[in-house]
Amino acid sequence: MFKKFSASESVSGSSLAKSSVSRNIKKAICESYPALDASDDADGHLDAILGDKKQPLHVIKCHDHINIVAINKAPKFFQVHADEQWLPILRLLHQFPDLLPTVQVDRGAIKFVLKGADIMAPGLTSAGGNLGAQPLEKGDYVAIKAEGKEQILAIGRMEMSSDDVRKINKGTAIQNLHALNDGLWNTHSVE
Repeated sequence: MFKKFSASESVSGSSLAKSSVSRNIKKAICESYPALDASDDADGHLDAILGDKKQPLHVIKCHDHINIVAINKAPKFFQVHADEQWLPILRLLHQFPDLLPTVQVDRGAIKFVLKGADIMAPGLTSAGGNLGAQPLEKGDYVAIKAEGKEQILAIGRMEMSSDDVRKINKGTAIQNLHALNDGLWNTHSVE
């Protein structure tokens, strides 16, 4: 999705979020990621990530109905379509790896995933792959790790349930949304 993303070409507009919009975005993120909620956590991770009331929150509108939330011009979360879940960018997910359920692809899939290819079912069901213990449904967002690697290499959306991936074992299992070294990864500043 962000393979050819460029802040200069893909951004169609940027606006400083009103306080009510900012509150709604923070509320939606808190509901999606309760571990970040400052009221539950002494460290105040959400305030550290999205800033306090004094730091302006910018909403960047991109082509294909993609929205990005930025603080001090640094992207923090993205939304694939309006009214869908806000997803952390990979840099943030590396700091907080437990925000999304994690699946693992085998070594053979690494170079394809990094080029933006979707994840095929055999890459998750082979000896090096792992769908995790929790059941995943179609439409769930997941963090994608690779066999033998520590860091998350991509974020994707399940195109079939984990049970179907195991049973059918062919076709596209996960749509690759954001991967290491794609356009969003290489964008350190947007506005």
